[in-house]
Amino acid sequence: MKQIILIVSIFLVTACTPPEPGSDEWYEEKYIEFKETIPSADLTFEEFKAMLEDPIYEEDNINENGKIANDTEKNMTLVTIQTSLGEIKLELSDEKAPITVENFKTIADSGYYEGTIFHRVINGFMVQGGGLTADMNNKSSGTSPIQNEANNGLLNDRGTIAMARTAEPHSATSQFFINHKDNGFLNHTGENPQGWGYAVFGKVTEGMDVVDQIADVATGNVGPYQDVPLEVITIESVTISE
Repeated sequence: MKQIILIVSIFLVTACTPPEPGSDEWYEEKYIEFKETIPSADLTFEEFKAMLEDPIYEEDNINENGKIANDTEKNMTLVTIQTSLGEIKLELSDEKAPITVENFKTIADSGYYEGTIFHRVINGFMVQGGGLTADMNNKSSGTSPIQNEANNGLLNDRGTIAMARTAEPHSATSQFFINHKDNGFLNHTGENPQGWGYAVFGKVTEGMDVVDQIADVATGNVGPYQDVPLEVITIESVTISE
């Protein structure tokens, strides 16, 4: 009897152990969570797994070859992104994401974002921009990668803005994305390559209809890039208001 109880106990402990990050079981768990969050998303498991393995990216040194709220909180920086489809206003959380916000402000104040585009758009997921020009060339911000602040408690919910990066957690420089839906699988779950997540540093307060317009455009492949809007969507200016 004791032997049976011991075997059952071992089974229960094993069954309750979360899957190893990066394992097939871990990807399957994340895919189920993704489909429960966004039932209308037309992504197969293989496509979803490939998306996480090649995550919301920021190209490094690549050239042509290669929940909305209107209340203003304390320690918030106000931002206006003027796009070719309209205006998007945001509040950035200096308190929760001081490194990320300061980095964004520095890059915006330099005029860097003017003329960059939204180059990666997936309806029901996110819209990404701030790193490529209309001819699909990478534009260097000249800034160093920053610390990933995804462990700040801010979630990748619809209307939030977060930093894009490579597979290396602390690699973000200039590129950002705005979540088109709640994307819980992008949130911080642990201080490891699979669990760091994507750092949210603010939210849209006005202009979510513009984000919806961007998300709704037709997309295709341009060279090595996928999910590229067939209509160029330009960031005309990014204005910071303290």
